[in-house]
Amino acid sequence: MIQPASGIPSMGTENELDIRGLFRTLWVGKLWIAGIALLFALLALVWTFFATQEWSATAVTDRPTVNMLGGYYSQQQFLRNLDDKANQTPTDQVSVMDEAYKEFIMQLASWDTRRDFWSQTDYYKQRLVGNSKADAAMLDELINNIQYTPGDVVRNLNDNVKLIAETAPDANNLLRQYVAFASQRAASHLNDELKGAWAARTIQMKAQVKRQEEVAKAIFNRRQHSVEQALKVAEQHNISRNETEVPPDELPDSELFMLGRPMLQARLENLRAVGPQFDLDYDQNRAMLNTLNVGPTLDPRFQTYRYLRTPEEPVKRDSPRRAFLMIMWGIVGALIGSGIALTRRRSN
Repeated sequence: MIQPASGIPSMGTENELDIRGLFRTLWVGKLWIAGIALLFALLALVWTFFATQEWSATAVTDRPTVNMLGGYYSQQQFLRNLDDKANQTPTDQVSVMDEAYKEFIMQLASWDTRRDFWSQTDYYKQRLVGNSKADAAMLDELINNIQYTPGDVVRNLNDNVKLIAETAPDANNLLRQYVAFASQRAASHLNDELKGAWAARTIQMKAQVKRQEEVAKAIFNRRQHSVEQALKVAEQHNISRNETEVPPDELPDSELFMLGRPMLQARLENLRAVGPQFDLDYDQNRAMLNTLNVGPTLDPRFQTYRYLRTPEEPVKRDSPRRAFLMIMWGIVGALIGSGIALTRRRSN
C-alpha cells in the first residue's frame, strides 16, 4: 500500500471542523456578539417608538330582526302580499330580513362605500398633506384598512369586518361609524327600491281598476241598449202587459219586448239609477288603490344588521410588535457579532 507523505496533510484533515476551536473563538469574541446583539435590539426598540402603530377592531354581524327593520318590514310585506294575491311571487323569494341584510353586506364590502366613508371622516381630513398623489395613496391605504370577510356556513362562521387605525380608540370608534354608515346606505337603497316597487304596484292597480270599470261599463251599456230596444218594440206593437210565462231573468234579449211597456220602463229606470255593477274584487282593488295612493312611509334610519360581536377597543397592538422585533434583530446582531469575532480571530 502507498502511504501519504508525512509533510502533506490529508484531505480528511483539511475538511475537519474544529468545534472546540470555533466555540473558543466565539467565547473570546463574546463582547462583540453581545454588544452588537444588544445594539440591534436597542435600535429595534427605538424604531418601534417612531413607527406608525396599527390597532385593529373587529365586528361580527348577522341579519336583523323584524323590530330592527321597523316600518320597512310591514310595507315590504304589504307589497309581497299584493304579489301573492296576483300570483306573481317568485318561488325562490327570500325573507325581508335576508333581503335587507344582503343589501347591507353588499354595502359593507363595497369599495365605493369605504371610499365615501373615509372621505367624510375627520381621521382622513386631518392627515391630508395637500399633495394630490400622496393624498390619493393615503386614501387607498385607508380603504384597504377596512377588511370584510364573508361568513362560511360549513365552518359555522359569520360575516365579520376589521378596521385598522393608528390608535385603539380610533379603531373602535371608526369601525362603529363605518358599520352604521354602511347600514344607512343600505337603508337608503332599500327605501329607493321600496318607492319604485310601490309606484309600480300603484300603476298596476290603477290599470286593473280601470279595466274592471271599463268591463262593468260595457256590460251596463249593453244591458241598457237591450232594454231600450225592447221598449221601442213594445211601444211599436202596443204591448202594455207581460205576455210570457217565462221568468224575466231567463228571457233572451231578443224577447224582452214581451214583458210589456210598464215593466220595461221600470227596468230601464232602475238600471239607469243603479248604474254599472261591480263585483267584490273591484271594491277590494279600489280600497287597495286608495292605500297605495297615500304612498309609503319611509324610515331613513332603520337598522339592516345586528351585532354578534360589538366592536371594542383592542387591547393588543397589531404592529409594530415590539418584543418580536427586539428578539429578531437581537438574533441578527448576534450573528453579525459572531461573524466579526471569527474574522478578527482569523486575522490574528
